[in-house]
Amino acid sequence: MESVRVPLAERMRATSFEDFVGQEHIVGKNKLLYRAISTGSVGSCIFYGPPGTGKTTLAGIIAKMLNANIEKLNAVSSGVADAKAVIERARSQKQMFGTDTYLLLDECHRWNKAQSDCVLQAIEEGSIYFIGSTTENPYTSMTRAIVSRCSVFEFKKLSEKDVLKVLERALKDKEKGLGQYKTDVSDEALKFLAFACNGDVRTALNSLELAVLSTKMGKDKIIHVDKEAMAECLNKRPLSLDENMYYDYLSAFCKSLRGCDEDAALYYAFRMIKAGIDPLIIARRMIAHASEDVGMADSNALLLATSAMYACEKIGPPECYLSLTHAIIYICEAEKSNSVVNAMNMAMADAESEREDQVPNHLKNHPSTNRDGHGKYKYPHDYGGYVEQQYMPDHLKDRIYYVPSENGREKNLIRKKFSKNGFKIKK
Repeated sequence: MESVRVPLAERMRATSFEDFVGQEHIVGKNKLLYRAISTGSVGSCIFYGPPGTGKTTLAGIIAKMLNANIEKLNAVSSGVADAKAVIERARSQKQMFGTDTYLLLDECHRWNKAQSDCVLQAIEEGSIYFIGSTTENPYTSMTRAIVSRCSVFEFKKLSEKDVLKVLERALKDKEKGLGQYKTDVSDEALKFLAFACNGDVRTALNSLELAVLSTKMGKDKIIHVDKEAMAECLNKRPLSLDENMYYDYLSAFCKSLRGCDEDAALYYAFRMIKAGIDPLIIARRMIAHASEDVGMADSNALLLATSAMYACEKIGPPECYLSLTHAIIYICEAEKSNSVVNAMNMAMADAESEREDQVPNHLKNHPSTNRDGHGKYKYPHDYGGYVEQQYMPDHLKDRIYYVPSENGREKNLIRKKFSKNGFKIKK
């Protein structure tokens, strides 16, 4: 019987910390997870982040390093009965041999409340340790009971440098990688793949394998893979867009949004998309600019930008391009105001630098009436919706962060602000 070919990404999956690439912010030396593993104190965890960033791989490495039993389930295909069977086996192992069991659950956000609830007691009593991996934010996609019992770690997309390291290792590895083939993959092709895979090392490895296996050997008995062949395997056009050009195009896109030129913004957006850039990158930038450059002048811009990102996530290309175009045009045509970003920067600066920031007594959770010059809290709805009283700490009581512009919706706002000259009404 012919053996089943295992994909390169699976064969190259790291089995030790020495081989694991990326996520230095959580597994770097002296980081929390690193310290927990070193001391054998890893509890239940949830790993979330983009696909192909090492979530499942790291879960397996942890369980292996702690000499624990490993039980693997996929939330898509498993149910309550599967979870209960794992728990029973874990309890038996614990009683008979004192061995811990780690339940590694892929796509953990797909478990419903009944499935999640069936493991809660086992987690609390220590019968199992739970490590879930998901591409969704667990705080919004999973039941609170499970999340509250786990440490949550966010995974980031791998850098181009990290992806290149993995690709070069795969080309040299004769046992698990492509080292048994005589290959000549150009530096240009590898750099393009590391850039265009958008931080997904699984996609990068499988595309590399397809490029090598699908390219005919040359007369010199060597498989030559160039940028064009690599782009074809990745199913993306190899337009001339290196790292510097990418940031130039992204900068031009952002400045076009701010400058109200929808034609230029659309061109730069689709120029990047056709070069292999994930539309989600563009959508995320639009969300930032909807608040930074449009802001309170037209808050609908933020709603459309968020809807465009949702379309990119849930619908995908090419249909999501319509929503992306819709949002780009709206943001460009909307009146502009940078009052939101100005207010944010000023508030953040004070939050970092000010230390004399005692909450006024009448605003505290347990207020003290008539102490230090503060009276009783005035409930605004008892006064028709607004009543003048101090909200800022004494040291900042005259500080103004948000100053409405004269553009769009903001010019119709009436904002009551404290100033050095007394209480003002700004129109």
